[in-house]
Amino acid sequence: MATLTVFTPTYNRAHLLGRLYASLLRQTSDDFCWLIIDDGSTDSTREQVAAWQAEAKFQIQYAYKANGGMHTAHNLAYDLIQTELNVCIDSDDWMPDDAVELILSRWITVCGDPKLAGIVGLDQSPDGALIGTPLPPNGTRCTLTGLYSRHGVRGDKKLVYRSSIVQAFPRYPEFAGERLVPLGWLYALIDQHHELVAFNDVYVTVEYQPGGSSDSVIKQYFQSPRGFREARIVSIRHPGNLKDKLRNIVHYGVSCFILGDWRPWRQSPSPSLSVLLWPVSAAAYSCLRIKKNQMDARLASTQGNP
Repeated sequence: MATLTVFTPTYNRAHLLGRLYASLLRQTSDDFCWLIIDDGSTDSTREQVAAWQAEAKFQIQYAYKANGGMHTAHNLAYDLIQTELNVCIDSDDWMPDDAVELILSRWITVCGDPKLAGIVGLDQSPDGALIGTPLPPNGTRCTLTGLYSRHGVRGDKKLVYRSSIVQAFPRYPEFAGERLVPLGWLYALIDQHHELVAFNDVYVTVEYQPGGSSDSVIKQYFQSPRGFREARIVSIRHPGNLKDKLRNIVHYGVSCFILGDWRPWRQSPSPSLSVLLWPVSAAAYSCLRIKKNQMDARLASTQGNP
């Protein structure tokens, strides 16, 4: 059995998956398998993957599910993964040729501690520029929350988790009619019990797509208020610092307002602060509502033009 599972949630990305597949073919280590979670695609994803399964030098697993959103694809992946390590590489991204080899070589140096959740590395853009800031010096142990709140790290980073630890935690909650629970919900829970080790290695090349999950935050906010509220609850209970806690209380209130609850302190993990920050949440909700209405108007105008 391989040591690492590279898992990829995908939805109608057949036109992009080939780039990731080609990067996996070029890996300098073949001690991995590729798990593709097809989140209800209606394009040629299934047929394309079948062709790759017949020719690839590494194992490719394919699982199809009804469309439910990124977090539900992660839930299925965690149910299926059998390797010691796992890393999520999105369908619009790809791995540098030595990424798997780097991950495994780093892991060998730290895996003796069973409490260690995994390692964290860097993302880069297609031009080779780092996404955000570098990590602390190689070998620094810290929670993911601590990297941002204590070490001043910025930008997306790539997480490689020990599968047995991730699988010991609850799966992402799934709310009917909603398509997103921010992935940080699970990472924050893991942070309460386990640390990561930071390495300034690039494990993924990221190309953000128009209309992708990182390009439609306001739309997602209004489409999945329960999911966002659940993520804020965890962040309020386990903040990186006071500033993070206050920010998440404000956003918790916004999610409550979207759901029609104008008294967010009733179920807040920090009711007194929710009362105090009610005006800020209300102002933030009003601003987001205006922006959403403007986005909807522009979309309607575009669709109405020939």
